[in-house]
Amino acid sequence: MRITKVYTRTGDAGQTRLAGGQQVWKDCLRVEAYGTVDELNASIGLVRAMNAESAATSSASTQLEEDLRWVQNKLFDVGSILATAPGQTFNNMPTVTAKDVTKLERMIDRCQKDLAPLKEFILPGGGKVSATLHQARTICRRAERICIRLTREETVEAELNKYLNRLSDALFVLARWVAKTQGEPEFLWERESSATAD
Repeated sequence: MRITKVYTRTGDAGQTRLAGGQQVWKDCLRVEAYGTVDELNASIGLVRAMNAESAATSSASTQLEEDLRWVQNKLFDVGSILATAPGQTFNNMPTVTAKDVTKLERMIDRCQKDLAPLKEFILPGGGKVSATLHQARTICRRAERICIRLTREETVEAELNKYLNRLSDALFVLARWVAKTQGEPEFLWERESSATAD
């Protein structure tokens, strides 16, 4: 693909074209879906930038960079699929497969080995990398919700929804794993009882 011009003026009236040429409104659910995936991808790019700025390169930060680079590339696949009108195909069209879902599950399992089981909900936070991973997780959940809504109106591959579901789990575990490997504290949700409430 070669992009020679950034602006075309064709979307000034509020419509855009899906891959295959179908014209749709910019606020339609399919555009909302791939736009949110793009937002998620940008947030993961921010995590990678923060990870690269960390004081010392460790095996954990190198592993995180490798994992997130793969995730970002796969999210471009997800966005491309969502930006394609139902029933349309093109040469070298990207795919999301069960192997991609399995790869996320293996990533989760690998990180979980280093983590103590959770006995309470944790507050999103920690260091910059961990906190931004938590933010990416919430964007991923929103992308998943929008794709589920889209599935009820149009055809969306089941593996795509599974991938987003598993990715949000992976981002949660990665946030905890980064906090652990960087020696950052995790803050548990402190339930306020009626006895302690003012």
